Parts: sequence; C-alpha cells; structure tokens
Amino acid sequence: MTLVTHPRDRAATDVGPASFEAGLDASASDFIQLLKPRVMSLVVFTGLVGLVLAPGHLHPVFALTALLCIAVGAGASGALNMWYDADIDARMSRTKTRPIPMGRVAPQDALAFGLVLSAISVVFMGLVVNVLAAALLAFTILFYVVVYTMYLKRRTPQNIVIGGLSGALPPVIGWAAVTGNVTIEPMVLCAIIFFWTPPHFWALSLVKAGEYGAVGVPMMPNVAGPESTRRQILAYALLLAPLGLVPSLMGFAGLLYGICAGALGLAFIGLAVRLFVQRTDKAAMRLFAFSILYLFLLFALLLVERVAGLA
Repeated sequence: MTLVTHPRDRAATDVGPASFEAGLDASASDFIQLLKPRVMSLVVFTGLVGLVLAPGHLHPVFALTALLCIAVGAGASGALNMWYDADIDARMSRTKTRPIPMGRVAPQDALAFGLVLSAISVVFMGLVVNVLAAALLAFTILFYVVVYTMYLKRRTPQNIVIGGLSGALPPVIGWAAVTGNVTIEPMVLCAIIFFWTPPHFWALSLVKAGEYGAVGVPMMPNVAGPESTRRQILAYALLLAPLGLVPSLMGFAGLLYGICAGALGLAFIGLAVRLFVQRTDKAAMRLFAFSILYLFLLFALLLVERVAGLA
C-alpha cells in the first residue's frame, strides 16, 4: 500500500479524507468491514428493542424490513466515517488495519458504497414502513457523518457527547416504525444510550490518549486532562445509574428489569469510582468492557420481559 499525498499536502489534523492508492483486489469481506459490523450489531439490537416494546403490531415482513434498513443505514454511516477519517485511521493502532488505510478499498469506492447504502436504507424505510421512521433514519445518518465525523470529531472534546445522539436514536426509529409516532418511552431509551456513550468512550480514550493526540483528535483526556476525564466519567455514571431505572418506574419495564438495572448501575458506579481512585489503564479498560455488557444487558432484559409477558 502506498500513501499518496493529498493535493494540499495537508497534515493529519486537517479536515477531510485522506487519499490512498488501492489495488483492485477488494473482497466482499473488506466492504463488510467498512460497515463496522460490531457497531452495527448493537445498533440493530437496540432498534429491535424499540420495535418490540412499541405498542401495536407490525407485520413481520415490515418489521424485518425496518431492522434491515436500520442495519444498512448504520453500516452506511460506518463506511462514510471510514472514508472521511482514513487519514487518522492510518496512524492509530486500533484502526490502521481498516480496508482504506491498508489500500484494499479505494476512498472513492468507500464513499460511493456509503452514499448508495444510505439512500437505499432511507428510501426503503419510507416506502415499506413509514415516513417518520425514514426521516429519523436519514437524520441519524446525517448527524453521524456530517455533524459528528466531519465537524465535531476534530474540533471539540465534546465530540462524543453531542455525537452520541446518532447512536442513541435506533430504539426511537424502531418505535416509530411500529407506531408512526414518538412518545416519551423511546426517548427514555435514547437518553440511556446518550448518557452511556461518554463514559464508555472516555474510558477507552484514557488508554489511547497518546494516539488521539498524535492525530489531532481533541478527546477529553487530551484537552481537559486525565483527572478531569475521570471525574466526568464518574459524574456520568452517577447520572446513568438512576436513568437506567426509569423504564421500570414508568411501567414499560417490570420488576426483574428494575432489580437488575439497579445492580448493574451500582456496578457501573463502582468501576467508575475505582477508575477515579486507581488511575490505571487496567481500571479504564475494565470500565470500558463492562460498559458494553451494561448496555447489552439492560436492553436484553427489556426484550426478555416483553417477550415473556413480564412487562
């Protein structure tokens, strides 16, 4: 793979996608990798929970179409993110093996791939499901790609806080796919993901602060410092734990969910306190790993209760 300099010979901190010379041997797996399948799986799962919890009934074919559109839209966002961030991806250990930095997929191909999938997901959602769900999906894609990736990520340490809205909207889209409207219940689910996002990503950024600093991405530890970041992680954990109980308090989740959400919230706070006290990479990665489990279990409990008729 040969790195081709940009016409402006810009630095990695400049805004815009890098240009790479790619071969003609891109495989299907390379394009699948562009979709960020691990991120996509979480997006689809939270969208499914919103769909199942929504009152009313959606024909299984339409429900499957809605989930597929959410998945394709999320994947399209990932591809466009990789296209735009290829320059910094090439310089970070966590991302340097992605298809564009490795030269397996040309940037223009990734761009076209992402744009086509974005259009397909929104159009199909509108034609097969409903216009509101399609509009929410379009907003989510645009917010992630334009607001977060192109504007916030390289300009402010609040990039994850504000940009987290895009990752928090799938349950709202799922709910709207069934009901054709948005009520307080899906917004509570959205808020849980929104407040979960900063401590989740900041825990990782404490470990990767040096790499983010080297490529000019102003993550919180690089701008405010590790001490401030750990305090903010703890503050978000203290907000997130009671927020996780709200579905049970509002009545759209049952007792099982409430008990487990309380225990998980206390564990989250405990790990945030440990990170604040110990100040080690091990403590940060432990919180990062647990945060993934935390969100998955909360939404899995909501799904299990509803399917089992417990809520």
